[in-house]
Amino acid sequence: MDNSKAHEPLGAANYDKEAVQHREDIIEEAARSKGVDEEQITQFRRFKEADVEWHRSMHKQLMRKVDWHLLPLLVLMYLLNFLDRNNLSQARLGTLEQDLGMSGTDFNLATSILFVGYILMQLPSNLMLTRVKPSLYLSIAMTVWGIISTAQAATHSFGGLVAARFFLGFAEAPFFPGAIFLMSSWYTRSEMAHRVAWFYSGSALANAFGGFIGAGVLTNLSGAHGISGWRWLFIIEGTITIAAAILAGFILPNYPTNTKWLTPEEQAYAQWRLIEDTGEADLANSTSVKEGVKLAFKDPKLYLFTLLQHVSILSQAFQYFFPSIVQTLGYGTTITLLLTAPVWIATFLVSLVVTYTSSRFNDRGIHIICLMLISVIGNIIAVSTLNTGARFLALFLLPIGAVTSYQIILAWVANSFPRPLVKRSACISFANLIGNVANIYGSYMYPASDGPRYLPGGAATAGVAFLCAVLALVTRLVLQRDNKKLAEREAAAESGGTVAHDSEIIVPGFRYIL
Repeated sequence: MDNSKAHEPLGAANYDKEAVQHREDIIEEAARSKGVDEEQITQFRRFKEADVEWHRSMHKQLMRKVDWHLLPLLVLMYLLNFLDRNNLSQARLGTLEQDLGMSGTDFNLATSILFVGYILMQLPSNLMLTRVKPSLYLSIAMTVWGIISTAQAATHSFGGLVAARFFLGFAEAPFFPGAIFLMSSWYTRSEMAHRVAWFYSGSALANAFGGFIGAGVLTNLSGAHGISGWRWLFIIEGTITIAAAILAGFILPNYPTNTKWLTPEEQAYAQWRLIEDTGEADLANSTSVKEGVKLAFKDPKLYLFTLLQHVSILSQAFQYFFPSIVQTLGYGTTITLLLTAPVWIATFLVSLVVTYTSSRFNDRGIHIICLMLISVIGNIIAVSTLNTGARFLALFLLPIGAVTSYQIILAWVANSFPRPLVKRSACISFANLIGNVANIYGSYMYPASDGPRYLPGGAATAGVAFLCAVLALVTRLVLQRDNKKLAEREAAAESGGTVAHDSEIIVPGFRYIL
């Protein structure tokens, strides 16, 4: 998970000695103005003067602690988050629809209604997160959604299922943007993409394990103690979520300034890294919620990234019907669920490689474009033939392209909005909020009546994936233009001081990642 360049002071490679000193003075002043005490300022000066070997050692020591305390638990939490959200697709292969009298597009409604609740809670939830300990807030949210997920087993009507799914989305809303926001409070921009890949691997692993669990439960527990297999599925997975949520409350860290498993020196170094990266550390009370939200909505980049994330999520609509699509290969329920596993394991492995290269070369746009074109090819193959081998290949290409590129998009969003913390939180949650609107209508793209080829949905998804590639190119060009403006303004500045940009102050040397 290490990044070979992360240990070097960020300004040193690109500016002469005088320019670097100007930058460091501005960084120090920014830290002081945001409440960093003089003792830590003194430590910051020592960090600035330390040699590369010391930074390499300190970075490795800090990242080892942060990665092991933060990532494994977030991966587990997201695995359970996605499992509880997506297990309806496995339950459908049991007797869910027959038991609840569902027909027509009822399943599509039960899938989409979750995202109505999810969207309503998105923005207020992430703003609350800046004022409450993340470990406590995310743990409570997870406990609530675990209880609701388990309670789905008690529904005896379609209306009851719809109500449960709505409130499940409401309770799940804080987690995903909250987790991305929390990671961006620990990792620099160059480190985010690969860490987001590890985090987002929870969804791929959820789909893989979901297939195994669904096959085992529906095959072996259907009718046990007079309870249908799909009800056992909700009970088992929901109960595991509740147990993990309680564990998270004790293990999940908050921010570098108040994390007990870091030494005072490590706490200061963790803050200094963030200040070196963007000119400001994450201090929860440095900016009011109102001011942070205003900064977010005044930034035109927010709307471009929101559109990109929306289209990317729409290109993944097949996920909620994946077992049904795999079933068109002609196999029974158990084999169908088992066949979903290798697809998602392959997606997980590819995502680790691709996001590593994205971080290593500080590239987002080109990676996203290439991956989305892979998704386009997968969709075209899937709708063009009923040949089993060709369609099975297409089932690999769909998530490898669309899901992996989305991981890079998430990192790109978090990377592209300099602190303050409240602004970044608002940007991440707003992009995620509008992005997930795609799941509401995207849930109707694959009605059962279009099987086995699902031509309308597959063709539309191919077009959406291509549009996503185009938007990634546009975004890259916009950020490239902004970087050029920053360079021109710095060159024109007589003193090498602060640079006004989009109503914010960005320290010299800051550049958007392309």
